[in-house]
Amino acid sequence: MLPRHVQTIGSLLERVMQVHVAQLRGINTHFCLWYSSVSTCNELPRKLNKYERKPPVTSFNELKRQARLERKERQKVHENKLQPPENGLLVEHLIPIAHEVYAARCELISTVSRLVNYIAIYTCSLCGEVHVGHPPHQIRTCDVRGSPSSKEHSWVKGGVEHVLPLVESFHLYDRIGRAVSHNEMLEVDRIPAIVELCIQAGFDIPEYPTRRRSFPVYCVAGRIIDFEKRFPKEISLGEDIEAHGFWFKKKRVDVNTNSMAMQSDDIQAIAVRGMKAWEKMHGGASKLMEKYAVQTCGYCPEVQVGPKGHRGRNCQAFKHQMRDGQHAWQEARIDDLAPPVYVFHIRDDQPRKPLVNELKKYYGMLPAVVELFAQAGAPVDKSYACMMREDVVIPQMDEEKWVV
Repeated sequence: MLPRHVQTIGSLLERVMQVHVAQLRGINTHFCLWYSSVSTCNELPRKLNKYERKPPVTSFNELKRQARLERKERQKVHENKLQPPENGLLVEHLIPIAHEVYAARCELISTVSRLVNYIAIYTCSLCGEVHVGHPPHQIRTCDVRGSPSSKEHSWVKGGVEHVLPLVESFHLYDRIGRAVSHNEMLEVDRIPAIVELCIQAGFDIPEYPTRRRSFPVYCVAGRIIDFEKRFPKEISLGEDIEAHGFWFKKKRVDVNTNSMAMQSDDIQAIAVRGMKAWEKMHGGASKLMEKYAVQTCGYCPEVQVGPKGHRGRNCQAFKHQMRDGQHAWQEARIDDLAPPVYVFHIRDDQPRKPLVNELKKYYGMLPAVVELFAQAGAPVDKSYACMMREDVVIPQMDEEKWVV
């Protein structure tokens, strides 16, 4: 313990001496104590390599323990009481939240569609990195096959799809029924995953019917027993359910939501509304996912809303040959359902100059949609303070050597 304390005291004395010498030379040192060579953006998730699997929500040891308990329970012939939504019924107190999430998503897409006309969005044509604001940064982080040796980005104009990437899921008529097989992949509609989550939680869309049970299902010796009729009398197979609607859609959900007209021309007011819609959609979807299961592939971005994943063999991620193209399903997080695209944060007091590569460790980052609203004048929540790093003063190019 004593050598460690001596080393700590020595480093502190060395730093004080550096500041004192700098003051004697007439150098301004008000910024020196704010800098650190170690990045403080601990909130950003680590970028995974292609061979790494996503970190599971529940540890694999706990999943194995639960599987052993379920195997023992299936050997006993007795009824296992299921709670909503596992028994097919809706969770009543989550139905209003499903309506709020769908309304927030519509307003979010509408506000982003308005703001992209006033604030420039750039994307790299090689690696897909996104930058919000003009001019784009000059940080050399383009490290993919085909990129130049200087690792500079090839910027092109971006759009809404680069700020809010679309994650789709198969629409299930019966969420506790059998999974979508590989041969049915082209016959089942794919809709945004958040919309599918709202539908399964109680939001009704006439174009995408779903089965609402009046009586719960029962689980006896590990088998699901449904005493309700397969199709109620009020549902007609020929009129309401279109088995091959994937190719002949009358209108898509995204087209509907983008057509919402906003009469206000106040950009800051639109940004404030958009920020509230993002927080409401993000928080509401997290509450829904606590009860309604969502599955994601451990190696690729595929998502399936429901208690089990589909059986499509279209995974092209790491070692997909070992799985015969099937996905490695695991429990999803909210970032899998609404993935945030992290971009460099531009401060209000920062001059409109491109971010340079030499000072990249002093720049903060934010999700692209939050950065878009922040540049339009919306206040940013305190939960993003660590990502923004506004407590760190960005030095000038000639001051970087004095940073400790």
